[in-house]
Amino acid sequence: MSPNPNPNPTTSPQKRTWQETASLAQSHRAASLAGIKLSLPNLPDRPIDSSESETAPPLPLDVSDIPRQLLTAEEVRITESVPEVLLGELSRGERKAMEVVAAFLRRAGCATGLTNCVTEILPSQAYERAAYLDDYYAKHKAPAGPLHGLPISVKEHIGMKGLRLNAGFVAWWDQVAQEDAHILKILWAAGAVFYVRTTQPQTLMHLETSSNLYGVTVNPFNRNLTSGGSSGGEGALLGMRGSCLGIGTDIGGSIRSPAANCGLYGFRPSSYRLPVDGWDATMLNQEQIVAVIGPLSTSLAGINIFMKTIIAAKPWLTEPSLLPLPWQDNVEHFPKTSAGFKKLKIGVLWHDDIVKPHPPITAALQDVSTKLKAIEGIEVVDWKSYKHDEAWEIISSLYFCDGAAEEKEAIAASGEPWRPLSNFIITDNPHVKHHTIEDVWYWTGRRETYRRAYAKHWNETATKKNAGGTDASMAEVSEDGVVDVILCPVGPGAAPALDHAR
Repeated sequence: MSPNPNPNPTTSPQKRTWQETASLAQSHRAASLAGIKLSLPNLPDRPIDSSESETAPPLPLDVSDIPRQLLTAEEVRITESVPEVLLGELSRGERKAMEVVAAFLRRAGCATGLTNCVTEILPSQAYERAAYLDDYYAKHKAPAGPLHGLPISVKEHIGMKGLRLNAGFVAWWDQVAQEDAHILKILWAAGAVFYVRTTQPQTLMHLETSSNLYGVTVNPFNRNLTSGGSSGGEGALLGMRGSCLGIGTDIGGSIRSPAANCGLYGFRPSSYRLPVDGWDATMLNQEQIVAVIGPLSTSLAGINIFMKTIIAAKPWLTEPSLLPLPWQDNVEHFPKTSAGFKKLKIGVLWHDDIVKPHPPITAALQDVSTKLKAIEGIEVVDWKSYKHDEAWEIISSLYFCDGAAEEKEAIAASGEPWRPLSNFIITDNPHVKHHTIEDVWYWTGRRETYRRAYAKHWNETATKKNAGGTDASMAEVSEDGVVDVILCPVGPGAAPALDHAR
């Protein structure tokens, strides 16, 4: 991937105000958007500089359909196709990578003009890559890899060689990635095209997406609501169909929240499943609460394609902390009934005894539960939560073991103001304390004790106990009749109002 030439700032990072750095960031984004031939709507209101919105005509709350009015019919068809359809067309030579990339670049430009979801567009790099892939196909009469020509969007703090890497902090805007993140190298080798980078919040620890560099990313279906976070730029972009497959990151809901808020598929893999070398954040090497990289997509098949492609590359060979397990999408994991239907036991979490879901969420759970019960082989039972208040106490005590010293330092370095949800998760959080080594050991022990207790709670859903009456918490646990999966709300309600995802 060829580096993107960045303009040399006229003022050194040490002498610039945070407002000047934010202005540089937005000017850089505007310059990247100029590479797309499209009349773009003005960006929505931003706390940094609202002069644009004061002169622009008001936008409707639901802006999801506006790109259809600005793009050609063919561009709409391309951008509203799911990944597996596009890959089929590209692999058969029915479409060229160049036309697919051009369509997604233009729709991404529309999307950021309406929801403020992009940090920069990469047209020159994307066109160069697409031309290479089209030439490859013309020469070899075959795709360059399983993702041949597919545009993939990337959350900004996942490093791209030669591009800035700020992780939502104004003071970090001048940092430049020295190489591509491990996961991008794999996707590149599989034939992907990287064409856009997406917004993230200050600290990366919001269930929304707002920063002092780019302002607030809003929901495509109601601009008064959040797109979610911290991968909310990806959520808004995919919700606007400016991408069909994107890369987010997650620690406590940062993929799941945007997916739910924007009507998408999102997957948070287990820790140590996908490669993370090459991303940037505070507390990068802590091991108490481990963050992950994962996909968001406009289709479930897109999630499977992403996971299968990454794991097929055996990333554990170069990132040895990863689990060396294949992606078992073709393996039968469940027994079958006499009629050949899969046997599946689903537990439904209606209420965790801490936060009661809003009526529309409960109604959706009831609808899904009713439909599942009508399928032969599926058993639906109520799931009883296990001490979720204790889970929050533990995780919020382990999020910032240095008392959030790195976050505070990164914010203070530029003098930028604290965003509301940064205050919520750090300064207003009574569990954030500077831990001694002994404190870290204590809370890590609490974490492991809770995990064992929850596993015991889960194992006790088995309908057949172990021979000899052994306790379900011991090594020989019966899996006969145990709940296979828990169906639960992503959050207590639909997408929250801005600055209210708490």
